[in-house]
Amino acid sequence: MRAAQIASLDGPSAISVVDVPEPTGADGEVLVDVHVAGVTFPEVLLSRGQYQLKPQLPFVPGSEVAGTVRSAPEGSGLRPGQRVAAFPGFGGFAEAVAVDPGLVFPLPDGLSLEQGAALPMNYLTMHFALARRGRLQPGETVLVHGAAGGLGTAGVQLAKAYGARVLAVVSGEAKGEAARAAGADEVVLADGFLQRVRELTGGRGVDVVADPVGGDRFTDSLRSLAREGRLLVLGFTGGEIPTVRVNRLLLNNVSVVGVGWGAFWSGEPGYVQEQWRDLAPLLERGALQPVLGSVHDLADAAAAVTELDERRATGKVLIRVR
Repeated sequence: MRAAQIASLDGPSAISVVDVPEPTGADGEVLVDVHVAGVTFPEVLLSRGQYQLKPQLPFVPGSEVAGTVRSAPEGSGLRPGQRVAAFPGFGGFAEAVAVDPGLVFPLPDGLSLEQGAALPMNYLTMHFALARRGRLQPGETVLVHGAAGGLGTAGVQLAKAYGARVLAVVSGEAKGEAARAAGADEVVLADGFLQRVRELTGGRGVDVVADPVGGDRFTDSLRSLAREGRLLVLGFTGGEIPTVRVNRLLLNNVSVVGVGWGAFWSGEPGYVQEQWRDLAPLLERGALQPVLGSVHDLADAAAAVTELDERRATGKVLIRVR
């Protein structure tokens, strides 16, 4: 079968499409015929050997897919031909992938396969961030950094679905439309966002900041929090891992909260299916509609990952496999 492979750690441009053996779907796994794969920031890091997981070269990246079930073990509740989204972790940039049944999710009829491929990594991560780690409550105000990308638009939509007011931070005017399409109440430019947040909240600040960017925004994110606000640390796409002087946490009784979705569910495997059950009613009633960006063919997988690397993505970047 065709697959996009990382054979050297020379960055996204070195990803190439090759022929590899098909997975068998043995050992109780679900075999999924991949139609669409989602592109995530870890693929950028993996292409340079900078991710915390370092698979042996060569390997096929691709952590999330949507497609149809080719085969499934008895008792999995899945059947051949069923439309599903899945989180294989690796191997998704290929025509077929084998996945643990606990990481395969039936898709509601109202969602396309393209939308399905945008769900597993971003929406499950943001669900964990906002619902469990952030303890978001209806009526609170949420600030989302990187709000035009796949993870950011997921955060905007989930926060809105939970009854929050959402302020979306984007790096430029051109990216504002993606945040608005996700349902943001206000779009704020990253340059000088603190002052604008204070204006929009009457000086009070926000209850929750969801931050996958890090870097030099971090201190002003802390300053933008209201009393007992929570800053959720989701990653560092800005490149720099920031530090915090902990005395700042005392000033307004604020919290900095780590969000390690993978680290959490790997020790509690049933949690991911619990998350999907929570999201299913929102998906079925259309409250969650992934904002889609560019779609690349499998042959152009390198270009798809490069788009994230160069911070050009708006909405969810996808790879069409078939």
